[in-house]
Amino acid sequence: MGRPGKIEVVPTKPHSTQYDLSLAYSPGVAEPCLEIQKKVTEAYKYTAKSNLVAVISNGTAVLGLGDIGAVAGKPVMEGKGLLFKIFADIDVFDIEVDTKDVDKFIETVKMIAPTFGGINLEDIKAPECFEIERRLKEELDIPVMHDDQHGTAIISAAGLLNALDLNGKSIDRIRVVVNGAGAAAISCARLYKALGVRPENMLMCDSKGVIHTGRSNLNGEKKEFAADTPLRTLEEALRGADMFLGLSIADVLTEEMIQSMAKDPIVFALANPNPEISYEKAMRSRPDIIFATGRSDYPNQINNVLGFPYIFRGALDVQASAINEEMKLAATYALAKLTKEPVPEKVKVAYNQPSLAFGRDYIIPKPLDSRLISHIAPAVAKAAIASGVARATIEDWDAYVEQLEKRVGLDERLMRRLTRKAKNNPKRIVFAEGEDVKVLMAVQEILAEGIAFPVLVGNTERVRQLALQYKLDLPGLDIFDPDKETEKIEEYTRRYYAKCQRQGVTLELARELMKRHNLVGLMMLDAGDCDGFISGTRSDYRRVLKDAKDVIGLRPCCKYAAGMHIVTNKKGTYFLADTTVNSHPSAETLECVTALTYEAVKQFNVEPVVALTSYSNFGEYRLGSPAQIQEALESLHRKYPEILVDGEMSASVAFNRELRKKHYPFSPLADKDVNTVIFPNLSSGHIALGILQELGNSEIFGPVLLGLRKPVHILPLGCDVRDIVYMTTFAVTDAQKEMPVDMCRI
Repeated sequence: MGRPGKIEVVPTKPHSTQYDLSLAYSPGVAEPCLEIQKKVTEAYKYTAKSNLVAVISNGTAVLGLGDIGAVAGKPVMEGKGLLFKIFADIDVFDIEVDTKDVDKFIETVKMIAPTFGGINLEDIKAPECFEIERRLKEELDIPVMHDDQHGTAIISAAGLLNALDLNGKSIDRIRVVVNGAGAAAISCARLYKALGVRPENMLMCDSKGVIHTGRSNLNGEKKEFAADTPLRTLEEALRGADMFLGLSIADVLTEEMIQSMAKDPIVFALANPNPEISYEKAMRSRPDIIFATGRSDYPNQINNVLGFPYIFRGALDVQASAINEEMKLAATYALAKLTKEPVPEKVKVAYNQPSLAFGRDYIIPKPLDSRLISHIAPAVAKAAIASGVARATIEDWDAYVEQLEKRVGLDERLMRRLTRKAKNNPKRIVFAEGEDVKVLMAVQEILAEGIAFPVLVGNTERVRQLALQYKLDLPGLDIFDPDKETEKIEEYTRRYYAKCQRQGVTLELARELMKRHNLVGLMMLDAGDCDGFISGTRSDYRRVLKDAKDVIGLRPCCKYAAGMHIVTNKKGTYFLADTTVNSHPSAETLECVTALTYEAVKQFNVEPVVALTSYSNFGEYRLGSPAQIQEALESLHRKYPEILVDGEMSASVAFNRELRKKHYPFSPLADKDVNTVIFPNLSSGHIALGILQELGNSEIFGPVLLGLRKPVHILPLGCDVRDIVYMTTFAVTDAQKEMPVDMCRI
C-alpha cells in the first residue's frame, strides 16, 4: 500500500530557495562542521544526532522466526522504527548487518556509531548478543541497549513489583523459577536480583532442566545462575515457588505445577505467540493466581513497547553516554508507579474495561496509555543525570513533560482510540453502495476488526460474485436486496411518500425513487433498521445530502448542517469546518457551524480552541465575511460562553501564537494553540483542504457530516478503502452517543 516500507526521511528545514540550500549544504554547512570539529558534542545541537537511533540486527533471532537472515528481518526493524516514532517521536535508521561474526558485527557498529544518539540492538541470538552488547557498551559513548533482553526485563520487573504489592509478599523472601536461559531470561533474572531477589532464591531452567553446579558445558551466562541444588526438573523446582517466569516454549507448564506453588503465585508465561500455559488453564488452576502473558488479548500484557521508546527518549534528551542499571531501574519503578494511578477514561474506553484499576488483572499499564512518555522518559532522564552519564541537564521538568506530551499528542492516536471505542459497542451501518468493490474490501476489514455490523444494499448475486472474484472473506454478510425485500421496500415507499407528499412527490414517484439505493439506505436508517448510513464512493455528494435532509432531517435544535474535516500532522490535530455544505453562510449559519463543530471536537476528547478565519484581523475591514463573522462572534459569546472562540483573523494569525500575543494580546486566544478553524465560506474551506491534500505530510479524514438527526456520512468521490473504514468508525461512534438536544441555541 503506497510507497514500500514503513518509514521515510523528511527534511526539517526550508529547502525551496538557493539561499536555503546554501545553508543546508554548501557553503553554509561548513560553519556547523567547524563548530563540531572544535567540540564533538555540538553534533547534538547542529545535527539530527540528538533524536536519531539506529535499530541494528543481523537477523539471527527474528521474532518467532529464528535465524532468517539480515535482509529478511528488515520489515521487523522498520516496524521497530515505526514504534519509536509514533510512541516517542524518535527518528530511526534501520541497519541490517549481514554477518554472524561477532567481531565483524561489533566493528561495523562501532564505525557507524558517530551518526547516532543511541543504538537499539535487535533480534540477535544468544549467547552472541551478550558479548556484542557488553563490548559495544564498553567501547561506545552513546546508549546501547539490546531490547530483547532489557525491554522484557524492565516491563516484567514492574509487573512483579506490583504483583508483590497485591499479594503482600516481600521481594527478598520470594522464590523465583525462570524457565528459559536465552537473552531475555538472563536479563530478567539479573534485573530481578537488582530489585532484591536473593540469588539463593532463584532457580533457572533450560531445555535440559534445572541449571545446577553439577552440569558441564555451561556458557558464562548460565554459569552465573547455576545453583547448588538437588532439584533437577521444572516440576520439582516449582514446588513451593512464589513466581514462575517463562521465556521458553508453549505448553511446558501444567495446572498441577501451578497448584504446587506457594499461596498467591505469580505466573508470567511470556512465550510468544503461545504462552507456557494457556490463560484459560492458568486461571482454572487456582483462584489466587496473578497471571501475565505477552499477548494483547489477555490481561497483564508484558509488552516491550511500554519501555524502549521512552527509555531512549529520556536518554537522548540528556545526551546520555549509556543506558545503565540506574536508568533501567528508574524505568521499572516509574512503570510500576503509573499502574497505581487512576486510569484515564479514554484508556478504559479503548480497552472496553470501564472498571479498569490497579489489581490482579491490571499490574502493568496498557500500551495505548498516553501518560507513558511523560512518566518514564523523565524518570530515565533524571536517573541518567544522577548517575553521571548525562552530558546535558534539564532545568524545568514541568516544561520538559509538556514538551514530551506535545511530541506524541493525541493526534497520533486519534483513529486508534476511535476504533477501540467503535469496537466496544459496534452498530449496524448500512452501505448504500454495496455493489462497489472498494466498499466490499472495506467491509472485509470492518468485519475482521469488529468495528461494525455492516448491511449492504445491493443485488445478492452481484455482491457475492464480486466477493468471490476479489477473494474477499465476508463471513455472515448481511445483504439487503431491494429486488427480494419487496415488503420492506413498499413500507419504505409509503414512509417516504408520507414525508415528501407536500414536496411534489406522488406515491408513484416515490416507488420510482425507491429504486435508488441511497434512498433505500436512508429509509432503513429513518425506520430504525440500522444505526448509521455510509455512501459517496460513486454518488454525488450534493444529491445524497439533499436526500438525507429530506429523509433524516436536521436535529431539532439546528437550522443548518455542516461538514468537518480532521487534519493530523506532526504539529497536531486540527478540525476544519465548513468544508462541504454551506457555500455562502450568513452570520446565523456561521454561528450554528461553530456550535456544531465545537460539540463534535469535544467528542474526540479535545478541548476546542476555535478561530473564525477571514482575510481581515479583528475589524480591519467591515465588508463581506468580516462583518458576518463579527456578528456571529458577538452572538456566540452571548449564547455559548463555554466556547473559547475569537475572530475574525487571518490563517497566519490563527496559527501563529507568538504573532497573536504580540499584536493582539486582548484576544482570549492570545496564548492558546488554535486547533479548530471555521472558514468564512465554502470556497475558502474547500481550497484550503485541497491545498493540504496536494502538499502532503498530513493525514486528512472526512468529511464528517454534522447536524443531522442520525449518523449520515457521505464520502468524497475517489476515496479509498481506508477512508471507508475510518468513516464507518465515525458513524459507529456517532451512533453510540446520545444526541444532545440543546447545543444549537439559535
